Amino acid sequence: MDDLELVELYWERNERAIDETNTKYGRLLYKISFSILSNHEDSQECVNDTYIKAWKSIPPERPRSFTAYLGRIVRNLSIDYWSKSKAQKRYSGGDILLSELVDCIPSPDTVWSEVETKILSKIISNWLNTLPKEDRILFVRRYWYGDSIKELAIKIGTTPNKLASHMFRLRFNLKNVLEKEEVLL
Repeated sequence: MDDLELVELYWERNERAIDETNTKYGRLLYKISFSILSNHEDSQECVNDTYIKAWKSIPPERPRSFTAYLGRIVRNLSIDYWSKSKAQKRYSGGDILLSELVDCIPSPDTVWSEVETKILSKIISNWLNTLPKEDRILFVRRYWYGDSIKELAIKIGTTPNKLASHMFRLRFNLKNVLEKEEVLL
């Protein structure tokens, strides 16, 4: 079933939409959540909450990219869950991902206004478009989907150390672009 048909099921309020979404995207959503939470039960809960949130938001929303729409929902839910668990001193894999980006992404205190967030998104998107396709895919796989360095290294046929160095250079490049654009870090 393609994404247009899935969205149409949501618009029709057909409960089959959730089953079909789970069949098509369940593994991807779980992987995104697990890369942040590192906990099977919490990740599955976030995936289930994603289906509920999609059900409640479609309609009136009609997402252009259903995959990105679901990915954003599960990622945001997982980050919220991670923040709550961190406040309770529980470890999760989200610490590693966020610690790698801390030097090139501005402090949340300076970004939370909607205008600044849109500007930052545009700058990062433009930066990603300047990268070779392979680097763009690596960056998105690592920092959006949360793939581990080890997983990515295996996929592209390199060592984790070489890939970690390459990712460091990409983050450094992003940091320079953000500084040039006068984004407060």
